[in-house]
This record gives sequence, C-alpha cells and structure tokens, in this order.
Amino acid sequence: MPSHRDADEEPGRASREASLAQENARLRAALVRAGVDVDQALGEADAARAVTRQVRDDAATATQEHESAMAQGRARLADAEALNADLRRSHAALAASQAALSKSREQFRGLFAMNTLGVIIWGPDQTLEEVNDGFLTITRLTREEALGLTWRALTPAEFHAASLRAIAQLEATGESKPYEKQYLRKDGSRWWGLFAARRVGDRTLEVVLDVSDRYHAQAALRESEEQLRLIVESARDYAILATDPEGIVTRWLPGATAVFGWSAEDMIGRPATAIFTPEDRASGWPAEEMAIAREHGVSPDVRWHLRRDGSRVFIEGHMMALRGPDDELRGYLKIGQDVTERWTAEEQLRRSEAALRHLNETLEAQVDARTAELRQAVEALHAEAVDRVQVEEALRQAQKMEAVGQLTGGLAHDFNNLLTGIVGSLDLLQRRTAQGRYNDLDRYIAAARGAADRASALTHRLLAFSRRQTLDPRPTDLNALVQDMVELLRRTIGPHIRLEVEPADGLWTTLCDSNQLENALLNLCINARDAMHGGGRLAIGTGNARLDAAEAKGLDMVPGAYVALRVSDTGTGMPPEVSARAFDPFYTTKPQGQGTGLGLSMVYGFARQSGGQVRIDSTPGRGTTVTIYLPRHKGKPQVDTSAGELADAPPAGANEAVLVVDDEPTVRMLVGEVLRELGYTAIEAADGASALRVLQSQVRVDLLVTDIGLPGGIGGRQLADTARASRPALRVLFITGYAENAALGSLEPGMQVMTKPFAMDALAARIRDMLGGVPQAGGPP
Repeated sequence: MPSHRDADEEPGRASREASLAQENARLRAALVRAGVDVDQALGEADAARAVTRQVRDDAATATQEHESAMAQGRARLADAEALNADLRRSHAALAASQAALSKSREQFRGLFAMNTLGVIIWGPDQTLEEVNDGFLTITRLTREEALGLTWRALTPAEFHAASLRAIAQLEATGESKPYEKQYLRKDGSRWWGLFAARRVGDRTLEVVLDVSDRYHAQAALRESEEQLRLIVESARDYAILATDPEGIVTRWLPGATAVFGWSAEDMIGRPATAIFTPEDRASGWPAEEMAIAREHGVSPDVRWHLRRDGSRVFIEGHMMALRGPDDELRGYLKIGQDVTERWTAEEQLRRSEAALRHLNETLEAQVDARTAELRQAVEALHAEAVDRVQVEEALRQAQKMEAVGQLTGGLAHDFNNLLTGIVGSLDLLQRRTAQGRYNDLDRYIAAARGAADRASALTHRLLAFSRRQTLDPRPTDLNALVQDMVELLRRTIGPHIRLEVEPADGLWTTLCDSNQLENALLNLCINARDAMHGGGRLAIGTGNARLDAAEAKGLDMVPGAYVALRVSDTGTGMPPEVSARAFDPFYTTKPQGQGTGLGLSMVYGFARQSGGQVRIDSTPGRGTTVTIYLPRHKGKPQVDTSAGELADAPPAGANEAVLVVDDEPTVRMLVGEVLRELGYTAIEAADGASALRVLQSQVRVDLLVTDIGLPGGIGGRQLADTARASRPALRVLFITGYAENAALGSLEPGMQVMTKPFAMDALAARIRDMLGGVPQAGGPP
C-alpha cells in the first residue's frame, strides 16, 4: 500500500516523465533532421551501457579480489612481523649465548694462564694434549717433552691405585673429587699435588695445585708435635694429667706416675679426686677447683696431695680449662711440680721465724743471743755471696780460657799442619839441591807455596774474626757485586742446587771492602751448599733497612740506615745451641778435615769491623738465613778500573825511585829485588826516623812503600803525612800484616794499602799501577 508521501509525489513524477518524453521526441526529431540514425545510435548506446555495466562488474570483481589480496597481504605481513619478532628474539638469544661462550672462553684462558696452578687437558687415549705454563713450571718439563705423556709416566708406582680410583670415579660421574698424590718432575724428584678433574666431551680437564710446601709443613708440624709429646712424656719432675669435663682422668703421663705412684692403667677412667687429701675431698675442693678453672680459664693448685702409698706430696701448679674452637669445654689439664722438700724447708723456716718472734717478744736476754746468731748468719750469707761472686767470676774466666784454649788449639793444629808442609818442602828442596837433583824442585816449591797461601788465608780469617784486618773500604753497589759473582757461585754450589738472585730496586750504596765482602758471600754460599746434600734452593737477596732504636737494640746495632745482604737456604738448619756458637772460631759441625770453623767467624768480624752486623735465623729442617747489615753510604759506587794485565803496564820511568821502609830485613830485601827487576831505584830504611831523613833530603823519591807499625816512635801513617807536607805529589803504598783502623786512618788520593803476605807479582802489579803514568818528579819543591 503506497504511503501518503508516494501519493503526493505521483503527480510530479508523471509531469516529469511527460516532459522527458517530449524532450526525447524533440531530440529524436533534431537528430533525424541532422541525418543521424537514431535507432543505430540507441543500439550503440545500449551496447555501450552494456559494456559499461560489464566494466563496472569487472571493476567490482577486481575490487573484491584486490581487497581479498590486501587482506591476504595483511595476514602475510602479520605472519612476517611475527616471524621477524621470533628472529629478533633468536638473534638476541644467539648473541647472549655467544657472549656467554666468549666469557667462558675468556675464563678458561684465564684459568689456563695461571702460573700458580697447573692445568692439563687429557685426550681420549689418556695422554697429555695440552698443558699450561704453570704445569711446566711445577714439573720442569718443556711443552714438547710433556705433550704425549701418560699419567703413568708422571705418577710413582705407589700412587697408581689412587689415580685408578679417580679415573673410575671420573668415568662414572663425569668428575673426580679432589685428591692428593705425588708426581714426578723431569729430574726424577717428587712433589705433592692436589688434583681435581672433570669430563668435557671426550676429553678430561684437570687442574693441579703444588701443595709440597703445605705437605712438608704438615710433616714438620707432626714431627714437632711428636717431639713435644716426647718432651712432655719424658718430663719426670712435673705431674701432668688430663680429665674430661666431669673430672674423669683421660691422660696420665709418666711424670704423674713418678710423682703420685699410680700408673696410667690405674688412673685412666677413674676420678682425679684420688690424688686429693681426704680433708680436701670432704670440703668439696676438687669441684671448686674445676669451677674456678671453668670460669677464669685457670685455677692455682698449691696444696698437699696424696700419693698411692698414702704419703703426702706438696704440689705447686695449676689446673687449666681446655676448650675447643667453639668455646665448648673439652676437659681440664692439671700440671704440678713436686716441691715437698722446698715447702718443708720453708715451713721449717717459718716455724723458726715464729719461734724467734716468740722469743723476741718474751725474753729480752734471748734477743741479744738471737741477734748475735742472726749476725753470724748474715755474715755467713755475706761470705756465701762473696764466694758465689768469686765462683761466677771463676766460671767466666774458665769459659774465657776454654774459648782461648779452643782458639789456640785450633791455631796450633792448623798452623802445625801448614808449617809441616812448608818446612818439609823446604827441607826436601835443600836436600835435592845439595844432591844436584833438580827434577822435583818445582813440586816442592809448589807444595811450600800452597801451604804458605793457606796459612795466609787462615791469618786473614783470624784477623777478620778479631776485627783487626786491614780493610780497603770503597763505595760499593751490592747488586752489581752479587751479579758479578753469579757464575762463580753457580759453579761452586753445583747443579743440584737452584740459585735465585733477588736484587732490590733503588738499593743504597754501602762503604766496604768489596774483596772481603765477596769472600764473605762465597763463604756463606759454601756453608749453604754443605747444608743441602740432596739439593735445594739458595736465594741471595739485597735490600734497604732503616732501623729505629728498638730494632737496632734487638740486633745490637746503632740506629740508622743500612744495606742488607741475605743468603737463605733450604738445608738442614741449626738448633739454637748450634746457631748460638756459629760465630765462635774453630767451631764447626762438619766432619774432621771438611771445615776449619773460621768461615762464619770471618764473616762476623768483617761485618763488625765495617760498622755493621750479621745475624742468623735458622730452624732445624727448614733452612737458614744469614743477613749481613752494612752502613749506608751517601756517595755513588766506585768503578774498579785497576784491573789489567801485567804485560800492559809501562816500564819504570827514568831514574824513578822507591823508598822501602820495613823493620823486617827479609821484607826489605824481597821488595827491593822486585823494584830492581822492574827498573826502579830501591832505597831501604829500617825505621821511620831513617826514612824521614831520606825524605827530608834532596834524594828523589817517587813512591813510599812503608809498613804501618815501625819501631822508633814514628809509624807508617805519621811518616807518610810528614813526607807529603813537603812532597805533596808523593805516592804512598802501605804494606801491613796487621793494623788498627785508627793507626791507618782514611786513605787520601794517591794512597793505597796491601795486606801481608802478598805475592811478589801482585806487589809488582800494584807498583806499576801506581807509577804507571807519566813519571813525576819526586824530589822536594
């Protein structure tokens, strides 16, 4: 049914359609007049509309297909974005994994680079595929020697079982628990290692730590504990026993048996109250004693106790509470000494004093009598004290004479042997010369010369010990001195001892006789070598030391700055009673004929004479360290430029003259012969006064060779100083067998010193060196 709106619009629509029909008719008529085939045009229009509809339909279809393709594209884009997100997450996970792998590799490289830890990689056939430098350092193998070795080649036979157990555990669980065993070094020596291994694929990663020092320390501790146990158990003057927290005896040492009479079998498991007197047990003192020890850690134990036979013994000691690391009470230790005799005597003395006081209070007459008795007692005590002082002085004198006797006996023994060689060689030399047999003369001369050289060395050692040798101190660099001696020391100590040199940076200069210091260092290294029969480590180190008053007092030195030279070994060490006598002359622990006992004495004397000190730190079984302290010198080290061949020295200058002053005719004769052989004019004088007359005359003198100690009141140094006042260019060579430093003083430029005895060629070299330059006029100005 049409609506009202449709009914209203109906007339208008009809009117429009009528107008449209009229318009179409006019258009058709116009087209006809124009010659247009209207029907054909309408047919073409209908065909065009059909094409248009088809195109519209195709466009609609294409639009639908486009929208469908767009929807599919959007879906694919969403899938691609999801895939891209997954890829980004995978990339992030890969990057994290690579970072973790890189960190793991870096950590492994860090582990492999540790020199204090051995790292080993075993191949599937249980041979070494790779090792780090730490393992090579421990085993002393090269990498080429180590690679390809099996664990059996590195493990002593008695430790194969432990290795097989670790391998079985590794195969079962993938890793082995840490275990200790011995390993072999390249030279066949053994070391203790702590091993742990883990499977990584078809290979095994193993780490090892050298615990030899800890093992040896534990062994030393066990030995020390065993020694302590033996010492404690061998103590018979002290009663030592231990109980549990309830007072039941758990340890009963032989000293307790000696004091109380009960054996260990009698007492272990019984209450310790058995040793208390009945009155102490009745008063509850045993429990009170434990309570005091429990609260304060220790309780005095000074009272009467009971022996097994019923007699009483007075004990002076204490009871200590024994606690563990967690402060838990483990029991009690009771230590006491039998002082019955002393206590009884003191008790009698107290009774006598009480009786004396009683008499003094009651009877005035007895006071005078007792006073007289007391005066006699005091006089007796005074006399006893005087006797004690005299005994102590006699003891000190006896000890001094013992040392002198030991020194004299050693000197007599050594010098008699040396003189026998000298006198015997000279006697045979004289006989063969008288017989006209000259074939063996060189052998006898060499024997006599060797014995004389050993006597000279012995004399120098004695002078060094007594601090009376003549020193030639010069500014010295200890690091350079030690480095120059390294090759000599290596040859001396042998290949079985590892030599380590530890020079200090910024080392100060010291003022000392470098030749004597070299001898001291060589002596210390030889002693260290002899203490390490089976090999070991010898370390030579230097350092600076600034000692305050307290430190210097402990070392018996003057406070100040010192340079230290340390020689440490890993040898047998010395017990305290041996190290206390190590510096005594002729004291040695070496077998007969293997040591004179003067080596350390010489080192001590040289250090003290140089203003320093030497100290020994030694522990049996752990080694010895000897430290030489020498005063610091503010100047720069002096370089020795005097070394050279004798053949390079120039001959004597024309008319050069040398004045020889010595009170020993043989010395003057020998020195004069050397001078004349060198082409010098030799002038001889027997004392300082004769020499001074020569020097004050117009006689030419280019070099003064003089002894230090001369007869006639004018010594060698006084002679040299007096001569130089008028002859400032005069060169002086002191020759001496013994001289106080005060007599020689400090040497000025142009002065040198030689110690008797010396070889004639050495004297010739020194003279040529001192007069080897351009000859100078030695006459007075």
